[in-house]
Amino acid sequence: MSYSLRVTDLPTGDRPREKLLSHGSRHLSSAELLAILLGTGQGPGKLSAIGLGQFILKHLAQNSSEGTDAVSGLRDITPEELMAIPGVGPAKATTILAAVELGKRVFQSRPSEQTLINDPALAAAVLSADLMWQATERFAVLLLDVRHRLLGSHVISVGTATETLAHPREIFREAVRRNASRLIMAHNHPSGNLEASQADLELTKQMLQAGQLMGIPVLDHLILGNGDYHSLRESTQLWQQYPQGDTP
Repeated sequence: MSYSLRVTDLPTGDRPREKLLSHGSRHLSSAELLAILLGTGQGPGKLSAIGLGQFILKHLAQNSSEGTDAVSGLRDITPEELMAIPGVGPAKATTILAAVELGKRVFQSRPSEQTLINDPALAAAVLSADLMWQATERFAVLLLDVRHRLLGSHVISVGTATETLAHPREIFREAVRRNASRLIMAHNHPSGNLEASQADLELTKQMLQAGQLMGIPVLDHLILGNGDYHSLRESTQLWQQYPQGDTP
């Protein structure tokens, strides 16, 4: 696909708006999502809206810190930084910033207490405000009653940009203090890479073993970052190795 073409010159199925309506937003590239916000193109070489979106992402990637991707550069970007990119004026900058802020608020809107937490996405939504876009690693716990209803959440520890520390003692202390019968633990990866480290897996094993001893099942270990999450219960065999007896 040539990104110097006008969007209207593209086949209908390749146009971002039509593609979103037909297949859903998850099937669009980041450049195509930006193109919908931008509306029109220009910039270097009179790019199309898609081309300008791709150019913005390339600019962000070149100016991002090591270990972060281009899209994460939009998380805390200022209007002045956006308008310094050729082809982005006040109208385009404010549209992008409004979309970024709205996305943050959607993820940070948390279910109320007593909500049934029966899906990792719901747990991630509760923890998003504390973990999702933080610049340093944080470890938090989600506390549930015997029917998996939300009692509350608590940040256990705050680490550096690449490391946080948590011990089963501190985690279960909060669960006992709040009279929780179930818990979900979670931490964030500021880089946005949601792959579990060996340390993450080892802590999960320790927590599952402790959950068996304490009689407080650990339902999941989530890793959050850049608007997404990863469930270790769904992606590992650890819960088969250390059954939790967590059926309400």
